[in-house]
Amino acid sequence: MTWTDFLGRADTQVVMFRDKSVDHDTIVVCFRGTQPFNTEDWCSDVDLSWYEFPHIGKVHSGFLKALGMQNIVGWAQEVDNDSAHPPRRAPLAYYDIRDTLRDLLQKNPEAKFIVTGHSLGGALAILFPGILFYHDEELLLERMEGVYTFGQPRVGDEAFGQYMEENFRKNRIEYYRYVYCNDMVPRIPSDGLFKHFGTCVYYNSEYKPSIIEEEPYKNYLSIWGSIDMRRNAIYELIRSFIMLTKYGEAYKEGWLLFFIRIFGLMIPGVPAHCAQDYVNSTRLGSLRHLHFYHFHHKKNRS
Repeated sequence: MTWTDFLGRADTQVVMFRDKSVDHDTIVVCFRGTQPFNTEDWCSDVDLSWYEFPHIGKVHSGFLKALGMQNIVGWAQEVDNDSAHPPRRAPLAYYDIRDTLRDLLQKNPEAKFIVTGHSLGGALAILFPGILFYHDEELLLERMEGVYTFGQPRVGDEAFGQYMEENFRKNRIEYYRYVYCNDMVPRIPSDGLFKHFGTCVYYNSEYKPSIIEEEPYKNYLSIWGSIDMRRNAIYELIRSFIMLTKYGEAYKEGWLLFFIRIFGLMIPGVPAHCAQDYVNSTRLGSLRHLHFYHFHHKKNRS
């Protein structure tokens, strides 16, 4: 667990693990999503203020704070990240992850890494390379293969999106934003200021994927969208009874998710944000027939 200066406590959680075999060595950085009953996480989500990077763009301030932006100081390239540094009792997320990756990559010349996350974790996952670009972290950018987010909210304005896409192309880094059906979180905040960017991999309620520019009904508060969302909420509730029979024990839905789907009849889009549908999408939705539009030629493993 890492420190958040603005909260004065350790709150942001990150998991790092490694997939190593004869022909590859991949480090995975995974940011934890919003915890349903964690008020600090929700404060980060609903904080609609923004932080402006000169000549880059405006970014959602709540997400930057969760990633490790320092109070008053902002985004210095190097900091004293010692957890014993008062009043800090844990390291700042961005700096701790960056320093850990530096150490691992320097010790393993063939190792590369990817970044991922769901919900709030997805927002932090896409902002992490943004700060690496800002600090021009050559080693990490050279060894970074991709960013894969699930149910990610919008994180910045149009200028920031253009900055990110330009740097993804320049550094040959893949970025795919996965969205399941009527998930409300990718449709917030409103696209009046905040804009999505990158490749959207969209799954419908039958877990069939498609590559689109942006998910249907891009803003959650859509009159026409609300009709379709409620229809899908009814279908998903019915579907929960047949998942076990159709796909097997691994896809059985418990009572908690069942009640969440009932709640979704009143507020559609909430159940669709649950991790279960994203897991099902990646397991059941075949991507083999899709044509991915890459920013670049993928990095070769030498």
